[in-house]
Amino acid sequence: MSEWTSADMMNVAAARELLDGDVCLVGVGPPNLAANLARRTHAPNCRLVYESGAIDAKPKKLPLSIGDDDLAATAVSVVSVPEMFNFWVGAGRIDVGFLGAAQIDRFGNINTTVIGAHADPKVRLPGAGGAPEIAAAAGRVIVIVKQSPRTFVERVDFISSVGYGPTGRERQAPGAGPTLVITDHGVLQPDPDTNELTMTRLHPGVTAEQAIAATGWPLKVADSIEAVPAPTDHELATLRKLRDREPFDD
Repeated sequence: MSEWTSADMMNVAAARELLDGDVCLVGVGPPNLAANLARRTHAPNCRLVYESGAIDAKPKKLPLSIGDDDLAATAVSVVSVPEMFNFWVGAGRIDVGFLGAAQIDRFGNINTTVIGAHADPKVRLPGAGGAPEIAAAAGRVIVIVKQSPRTFVERVDFISSVGYGPTGRERQAPGAGPTLVITDHGVLQPDPDTNELTMTRLHPGVTAEQAIAATGWPLKVADSIEAVPAPTDHELATLRKLRDREPFDD
């Protein structure tokens, strides 16, 4: 077995959650890497959709951004942004939304807008882009983010993308909400009774105490916690080829 890092494990664990045939709207950063890893390993028929309008893109190497020309060149179709969000996202045609976060709270609310007060922020973040619509309407939402008290906060400074809440989300958004949050420590899922994110799986070598220490609220841990299998050599080799932006021979 090859050596791997916690970031490798996070990306592999996220990729494994995509099913063959899923229509996946891919966010930038780690979601982009994980989605392309899934298509290059166990889910070759996963249909990657990018908010720039590329439908069923099959990039030959890891795209640099949602505007990478390889996406348009390899897509089945390229549609306008209004069509993307009205026909594909808003109408419920996206099975999985893959998102990142600058801050996330115990109910899966995501901040990618500002750190500090909105009127006078300490840091202005890149912004939400299409994430609010994706988080609201996708069939499943998977969030990929490194776990630390700075990111996993008691209360986000601004809700860019809605998660749950103590009373649910039925009145807020039509989609299922953040069904999984995958970190470099393990996997969190919403408690079916309280909607609060709970640690249900741990990556190899990670303890529950480490996950608790990396969280800015009193993290709940499942009574029966699962161990995530370590990355395979095939997964790692494919991940590194993607990260190095080496082209694949299709």
